[in-house]
Amino acid sequence: MTCLLMRAAERAQLAMMLEVCAFPKPGNVDRCHDYPETCMEHFLASTIFARPALEEAERGEGRLGEIIHHAVQQTNCHKGGNTHFGAFILLIPLVYGGSIEGAMKAIERTDTSDAVAFYRAFGLTKVRTYSEDELDVNDPKSLAELRDREMTLLDVMQHSAANDMVAREWVTGFPLTRRGADLLRQFGNGRQAIVQMFVTLLSQEPDTFIAKKHGIIVAQETMRRAREVLEGRETLENFDQDCIDRDINPGSIADITIAAIFVALGEGWEWDS
Repeated sequence: MTCLLMRAAERAQLAMMLEVCAFPKPGNVDRCHDYPETCMEHFLASTIFARPALEEAERGEGRLGEIIHHAVQQTNCHKGGNTHFGAFILLIPLVYGGSIEGAMKAIERTDTSDAVAFYRAFGLTKVRTYSEDELDVNDPKSLAELRDREMTLLDVMQHSAANDMVAREWVTGFPLTRRGADLLRQFGNGRQAIVQMFVTLLSQEPDTFIAKKHGIIVAQETMRRAREVLEGRETLENFDQDCIDRDINPGSIADITIAAIFVALGEGWEWDS
């Protein structure tokens, strides 16, 4: 079966699988290394157990926030913690809408119920918030405040976009996802194209997952070192090992990589070369 004949939910699962299997991706779990509490099998398990939520999105049933909540619930089935929360934020509207343009139309229709469901999903993860004035997902008053402000899920993403590149994709029309899909076609088919796309995106944007964990200076340093890899002044293997040793994880770029693979698969890019 060619990827163009696959259902959207199947392409989403394939994108999740291909991202974690590609190696080396500096600092991230792949077939070369695990984290102390999270391993490659946890990511693959989440890829499998996300299927009902992805099919729900493909059918266009329910609301985006609730489907994201379902995806998080369904993949909280192992001890590896959150593996794909950011990816679900991107994949669910893309699967729901069938394309970037369709995703944006679905996003524009979100309402307060989507925001509430999203915050409940957020509360099931251990993902950090980004600023002191951000609504606290662990505070029950936050849900009431969302309702009082009549904030849609798009409003929530706008609230976070300055410090969260995944949220920024919702607000700006998935530009990094689009760029990543275009890079895949430029670099050719197969696993190495995924790695090259990942490193290229990392060289162009400070990863906000790194920034929230280590600060913006480390995120910018990681971006510069990725650029040095592309310029041949640093080996990918040394960069990867240093990120692992320092617990530097470009998680947001990984989420966008998954979304980009999904889009590219739907446009004829081939993973099997």
